[in-house]
Amino acid sequence: MAATVMVVDDEPIIRETVALALDEQGYEVLEASDGRQAMEMVRQSQQLDLMILDLMLPSLNGLDVCRLLRNEGNGVPIIMLTAKDTETDRVVGLELGADDYVTKPFGMRELVARCRSILRRQQRLQAVDAATVLQFGDMWLHPQECRVKVRGNEVSFSPKEFRLLELFMRHPRRVWSREQLLDKIWGPDFIGDSKTVDVHIRWLREKLELDPSSPEYLITVRGFGYRFG
Repeated sequence: MAATVMVVDDEPIIRETVALALDEQGYEVLEASDGRQAMEMVRQSQQLDLMILDLMLPSLNGLDVCRLLRNEGNGVPIIMLTAKDTETDRVVGLELGADDYVTKPFGMRELVARCRSILRRQQRLQAVDAATVLQFGDMWLHPQECRVKVRGNEVSFSPKEFRLLELFMRHPRRVWSREQLLDKIWGPDFIGDSKTVDVHIRWLREKLELDPSSPEYLITVRGFGYRFG
């Protein structure tokens, strides 16, 4: 089945042009003109594989949409479209759960390539046979079911957080550099910087550690990167 992509943008020309480009690539495309409409479509059990989400939207902006989706446990990959190009805007989007960002004005070929890259990674993950339950200390990870229990309680993770944790648990005590983690989780096509890794490590610590400021599981190895355990 073709992947389903939702394009959320209040500018009809941008929305329709992106939708047409994706349609020509064989994707099923849904369109929404504002944040509230997008949330309603998602909540009506629309099957989504990817969302292209504008930052500046009427009624409910892109950051709020991203926050609501993640709070509701929806891990659909999100590419944020933004007219702003400051580090703060990029970090905020990533911290709220966006997987990638594209700054306006953008080239359509680049946007389609980013979509293809994210969807490829999703397909590879789904194709991996990962039935073995991973256990470390007082946490259990069920790869096939995408579930994690920490100290007996089930905890929700975004797709990137889950994949990072699975990688760490499959290779306990191995030291990973930020560049290695970017390559393994975000893929070689990812265009960004190592701050993306730091943001996700901080999220993991908040969910895994009793005291995130003094972690027992996710340890910083200064000058090298991170290790688990």
